[in-house]
Amino acid sequence: MRPLTDQEDYSVQESGIVVVDKPRGPSSHQVTAWVGDLLGRRVGHAGTLDPQVSGVLIVMFGGAVRLAPVLLSHNKEYVCLMRLHGDASRDDVDRVAKEFTGRIYQRPPKKSAVKRNLRIRKIQELEILDMEGRLVLFRVRCDAGTYIRTLCVHMGYALGVCAHMEELRRIRSGSFDETVAVTLHELADAAAAAREGDPEPLRGMILPPEAAVADLAKVVVRDTAVDAVCHGAVLAGVGVTEKTGGFAKGDTIAIVTQRGELVGLGKALVASSALKPGEPGFVVAPTAVLMRPGTYPRGWKAHAGA
Repeated sequence: MRPLTDQEDYSVQESGIVVVDKPRGPSSHQVTAWVGDLLGRRVGHAGTLDPQVSGVLIVMFGGAVRLAPVLLSHNKEYVCLMRLHGDASRDDVDRVAKEFTGRIYQRPPKKSAVKRNLRIRKIQELEILDMEGRLVLFRVRCDAGTYIRTLCVHMGYALGVCAHMEELRRIRSGSFDETVAVTLHELADAAAAAREGDPEPLRGMILPPEAAVADLAKVVVRDTAVDAVCHGAVLAGVGVTEKTGGFAKGDTIAIVTQRGELVGLGKALVASSALKPGEPGFVVAPTAVLMRPGTYPRGWKAHAGA
């Protein structure tokens, strides 16, 4: 499929997110590269899936690539088919599932690309959906960086029969689930329609960067303060009109305009309880700016000689 050229690129905004339903077979890197070719954009992805794993893969382009740290930290949800190496009762499987809910210890598999240091992850929910013979279908909601393949092995040990992961599908990453995911075929068809003069299908598949920070606490900044933040200035309370959600000092929060546009991410210099909109004092240090300088009129004064 021929990618969009610069002249045909009228249908794709400068920054956005595409939630792709990754098929089994290609790597996450390959799928991301194909999306980039179709959109005519440099892209990145958040949350690598092994080649034989399918499901939700978040692909970012433009300034949205700077949201990778937030997207990578999102909780994940999977449906897994586990094969037991021996017989076990449904009651025992349900019991072990409960035992593995909560904080667990894991060491990354030998073939993983990260250091095999012991780590702690939290399993928020582990539900056995069905069981037929030695095949067990379960749904798991867990911290980012949880290895489901390792979870299956450990559950098999606990059952005394050993086990391995047969199939795995990611059905959710943060607030993005498979209901908003598009296949590569659908994306290719939408790109073809855009080349033929109908950009609406493609536009409907691209989510704004704001969608990635739906769960983050936010500070709303005055129009006159937006450009200063775009230039990397530390945000003071006088530039804040309101705050939403609670946060602690050091937390990552979203910086948005009064229209709801995402300016960028920042590190909270004070807790939400101590932030008083309209009062002096530094409150947020920008860590990733998505909005281009000059988008809003300059409402700040440069120092002499600047």
